[in-house]
Amino acid sequence: MISLATGGFMEFMSTQLVQFLEYTGFANVTWGHIAMILIGLVFIFLGIKYEFEPLLLVPIGFGMLIGNIPFYPGLKIGIYEQNSVLNILYHGVQNGWYPPLIFLGIGAMTDFSALLSNPKLMLVGAAAQVGIFAAYMGALALGFQPNEAGAIGIIGGADGPTAIFLSSQLAPELMGAIAVSAYSYMALVPVIQPPIMRLLTTQKERTIKMKAPRQVSKLQKITFPIIGLLFCAFIVPSGLPLLGMLFFGNLLKECGVTKRLSDVASNGIVNVCTLLIGITVGASTQASVFLSAKSVLIFGLGAASFIVATFCGVLFVKGMNLFLKEGNKINPLIGNSGVSAVPDAARVSNNVGLEYDKTNYLLQHAMGPNVAGVVGSAVAAGILLAFLH
Repeated sequence: MISLATGGFMEFMSTQLVQFLEYTGFANVTWGHIAMILIGLVFIFLGIKYEFEPLLLVPIGFGMLIGNIPFYPGLKIGIYEQNSVLNILYHGVQNGWYPPLIFLGIGAMTDFSALLSNPKLMLVGAAAQVGIFAAYMGALALGFQPNEAGAIGIIGGADGPTAIFLSSQLAPELMGAIAVSAYSYMALVPVIQPPIMRLLTTQKERTIKMKAPRQVSKLQKITFPIIGLLFCAFIVPSGLPLLGMLFFGNLLKECGVTKRLSDVASNGIVNVCTLLIGITVGASTQASVFLSAKSVLIFGLGAASFIVATFCGVLFVKGMNLFLKEGNKINPLIGNSGVSAVPDAARVSNNVGLEYDKTNYLLQHAMGPNVAGVVGSAVAAGILLAFLH
């Protein structure tokens, strides 16, 4: 009797051990999981070692680790398993909840003074949005559906929240690849843009000194978000979720009587939403869903659109200078900042300018087209949404 009991116990234990092993990550791992884990580690490394957008790359990179731990299906732990914790958090990405909240925080952190003091810089921000429509046409040429092409094209605006918002509306099945691509190129602004800026400008152009921005009155700062909202939203009502929150956040900052609300928007809300977007977008790169030929094409189109946007911004300034008098000319190095990567693109303008003249600080000037790019990418998203939804 003892031997039978012992035999039954041993059989039970061996069955449980086999079942346990079937549930481990080692039993379910694929080469795709390993590849995505390595990419996640690279993101974390770049964010920490080189400080390439660490607030984005570190959460996204760690999210990639979370999303690519192999598991036995049906445990309700994966981001694509209904009602799992990660899946519930991912609803904010899938349904476009987080991006408007981030735009609220961006508005509360943004000073539009550089743009208001020199309104023609808004044209530079508009010129850089050509990259969005170039990528849209490129995606169509590669066989993507019009709605998918529109979602892919917005990567050229170098605006992660806008890319997430538009893809959630037009092509939710491509959201992971689009979001990771957009945030990746935002982080790589200091790597991608300087060679293009040097290629397109001469030594003389790089050392152009611009006039100091004029003082902007408080009344102008307060009325700008109101007028900006009415003007942009009447033209592109479909961009209202992003534009409305952006201008509202800016009004909270500039009116001077809602400091508590402005502080919450620019700190607590934007930080929480950035964390949630980073970790869930990273986790959405689950190898079984993320690794595909479409993802590779999306990354390629994203790079092309970002390069085109930088080219167009710099070349547009060079074209403007043909019509501007000496002393009023614009340094073409700020043309790169027309993309929406605030404030990194403006910092790149400044840093490249200082390489050729240690006294030529371009940061204030570059912030003009940089914040115009934020508005421009939201308007472009609204246009695409209106035509393709």
